[in-house]
Amino acid sequence: MTYAADRIEEETAYLAFHFHWGVDDILDLEHADRRGFVARAAALVERAAQT
Repeated sequence: MTYAADRIEEETAYLAFHFHWGVDDILDLEHADRRGFVARAAALVERAAQT
């Protein structure tokens, strides 16, 4: 099973923007770990928007 390139780019940009991580570091993450960090970042953004 492959993961769509546009989805990987979206996740990479999101994590790079919010956590200031390098592209190589993000791409080195396992898929599940990367998705987990995306979810955590989204939760932080949502919480900040509520204040």
